[in-house]
Parts: sequence; C-alpha cells; structure tokens
Amino acid sequence: MNAVAESSPPKTRPSISRRAPSRLLVGTLLLGDSAAIGAAFAVAYAVRFKTSLPVFQAVVPSLQFYFSLILILIPFWLLIFAVSGLYDERNLLGGTGEYARAFNACTAAMMLIITAGFLEPTFVIARGWLLLSWGLTFLFVVTTRFFLRRAFYRLRKRGYFLYRTLIIGANEEGKALAEQLQHWPASGLQLVGFVDDALRPGTEVLNGLRVLGPTEELQALVQEHGVRELVVATTALPRRTLLGIFQQYGTSPLVNIRLSSGLFEIITTGVQVKEIANVPLVSVNRLRLTGIEVALKTMLNYAIVLPGLIAISPLLLLLAVAVKLDSRGPVLHRRRVMGMGGREFDAFKFRTMHMDAHAILEAYPELKAELQSNYKLKDDPRVTRVGRFLRRWSLDELPQLFNVLKRDMNLVGPRMISPPEVKEYGKWGMNLLTLRPGLTGLWQVSGRSDVTYEERVRLDMQYIRNYSIWLDLHILIQTIPAVLHGRGAR
Repeated sequence: MNAVAESSPPKTRPSISRRAPSRLLVGTLLLGDSAAIGAAFAVAYAVRFKTSLPVFQAVVPSLQFYFSLILILIPFWLLIFAVSGLYDERNLLGGTGEYARAFNACTAAMMLIITAGFLEPTFVIARGWLLLSWGLTFLFVVTTRFFLRRAFYRLRKRGYFLYRTLIIGANEEGKALAEQLQHWPASGLQLVGFVDDALRPGTEVLNGLRVLGPTEELQALVQEHGVRELVVATTALPRRTLLGIFQQYGTSPLVNIRLSSGLFEIITTGVQVKEIANVPLVSVNRLRLTGIEVALKTMLNYAIVLPGLIAISPLLLLLAVAVKLDSRGPVLHRRRVMGMGGREFDAFKFRTMHMDAHAILEAYPELKAELQSNYKLKDDPRVTRVGRFLRRWSLDELPQLFNVLKRDMNLVGPRMISPPEVKEYGKWGMNLLTLRPGLTGLWQVSGRSDVTYEERVRLDMQYIRNYSIWLDLHILIQTIPAVLHGRGAR
C-alpha cells in the first residue's frame, strides 16, 4: 500500500482553527441573506399595498398577517438556500454560478408557497406581492452577495480568510498552478510550499516557495503547517501515489483535495466534468467565454461603441482627410490578423505608412531584422508625418471600432496578431485564439511597445485566464490615461 496511506496519523490540531474562516463566511452570508430577504418582502409589501399602481387591485391588507408571514418565510427561504448549496463552501464566492443557484432557490421557494396556496384554500396571499417578492428577493440577495464577495476579496488580499495550501508536484504543471494562485490572492488559497518526490526538501521551486518534503510525509506536513487545501498536479505523480493521496484525503472533512486537469499550463479555456455511462470524463471548453459572460461582454461592446462612434464621427472624418492629404494611397489600411477560433479577418486602421513602405525598409537591414524579431519598430522610417501623430495617440486604431461592431473584435481582449506571429506564442497559441482580439488590453495599459514580446505573451495569457467583466472595466478605465500620456506609443 502507498506510504501516504500507511503512515500513522500524528496528533491533530483542533478542527476549529481550520473551520473558523468558513464558519464566519457562512455566518456573514446568513445574516446578509436574512436582511436581504426581509427587506425584499417589506419593499414588495410597500409597492403592492402602499402605492396606487393601476396593475394592482385595491385591497386592504392585514399588516399583522403579512408581518407574521414574513417572519416565517425568512427561515424557510434560508432553508431552501441551504438545500440549494448556497452555504456550501465549495459554491461560495463563485460569481455567476452562485447567482444561478440563488435564482433557482428563489424560484423553488416561491413555487412551494404557490403550491401551499393551492392545497390550503384559506391560505390567501396577494399574487402581486408574491410576484414582487420573487423578483426582489433574488435582486436583493444577489446584490448583497456581490458586495459581500468584494469585501471578502479585499480582506483576503490583506491576509484574512485564507486557507493554507500545499501543491503536490513541482513539475511544470505544478509551477504553473502556483504562479496562477500567487497572482490571484482573492482565491483564498495561501501557498505554503510544494510536496514532491523528485526534489530534495528545501529546494526553491518558485518565488520563495520550497519543497517541504516527499509525498510519504504528506500527512505530517498537513498537520505541521495547518493545511486546509491540497492542490494536486496530476501529471507529476504516478497513479499509485495519486490513488494513495485520494484515499487519504478524498473524504476528509478537514482537508479539501483539488485535482488539476493535467493540462493547466497549456489550456486556459476551462474544463467540464460530465458523467457518461457513470464514468466521469473531462472535456475542454473550445472557447474561453460561455453563457452570461458572452452576453455581458457583447453588451459592454455595443453600449460603448455605438454612442462612441456617433460622438467621434466628425473626428474620424477630419483624420481621414488628413491621411489623404498627407501622402498618396487609401485612407484605410486592412491588416490581415487572427480572430477567434483561428478565423482570419481584416482589421481596419487609418493608413500610417507610405505606399512604398517595403522599398523603404530594404534600405535599413538592421530595422528589418528587428521587425522580424519583434513584429514592431519604435523608430519606423516607413511611417508618414500624419501617421506618426496618429500612432502617438493611438488614433490610427479608431476604425477598429467597426470591427467591434462586426464582432471580429472586442473592446478589451488579447493583443491582435498576424498569422505568422502565432508560432511565437508556442504552446499558448491555441489559447490566444479562444477569445476575440481586443482594441485595448493588459498589453495596452502596461506600456505597449515598451513591453518585451515575452511579456506581451504573458499578459495575454494572464488576461485570458483571469477574465471577468470587472477586469474589462478596469482596463478600459486605465486605457484613457495610458493613451493620453502616450505610454509606450509606437
């Protein structure tokens, strides 16, 4: 039998030291949900019975009846929430997934109340109040949880509500997992080190994190360091060792074990687990964004681009005239680039180069070599006078707003690249094409041409892995001062 399973358990620490963060989180959510549900019922009562909206029939309600009903319904609602997994720590602070559970729970609770009304004729509740209560409880609960989640994220960044975590396996996948978790403190996982059979204890693996010991000492290390979470890099372990660890901690009430997909350092799109013939199989998502994420990103694109184009249309006309008068050639340049799923498209830009740009570059062999290496030139002799001004303030990219409307691009996304550049991304190339390229992105607000090519790749992967609508808004806000200051402009 594996040494992990054979080792005798050392003296355990009090479990409350490990459960305290979860209990405090759940307790806070219970109080928040109680207040939100109670407020939703009260507002529904005020709207239904204290306003003169024509959609409601005028009635004289019993304040005592509804007050008593609310006192009963609040714990009933919380019970439905608990059954729906809204207080299970595995589902907490989960964003849109948590909202979906809340919606289903509110709907289930309301349906049970309606069913009770059918079964008991004397149990009469105003239908308008029921409908308002259903919508408002969901809205208030989701809003409350949204702000509580942001508060907990801030506390985690300051070192509170963290779970001490070991990464099992110090290979490339294990290091990639550690790097991602270190850059995402809101996850709540506080890395204390690695467990690995191939490296000696004390070996530094990444950013100060060291190997604490081999897998045969895992149980002692868990107790010694107060570990609550185990993250397993599955590609680093033989099957027998992996089974031994899972047998030891797979059902542990004190330690959670999380298995990587085995492709983390390559795949950024996420995975799904589905049982087929009672066999749990992992499938890789083809695209990075799904469902509500796509809807939110599309809404953000159109909400900004449509009014923006109307507002800057005189500027676009003025720039087009300037380009035409400055040098011969078309106003727009069509650059062939890679889109989502590997589909190529033409990205629109104001022309910033002379028509004989290729001949001009041939006279500068050192610049030609630099272009082949970095795909960019800081001092480009091919650029026109107006083109230099347009690039300085990123005005040459304004026509790409039409690409956003065509859904070739997003306002925020990874950097747009040409087909030959795909090879420069190596193993990350397939991930770059799981999102539409962006008019701006982390690379734009991090220095543009001042950033090395390797850093551009890292920033693109960081954006793809950590996408959220809030990250998009953050980047859009940072883009304005970046453009105004001309940071890293070509």
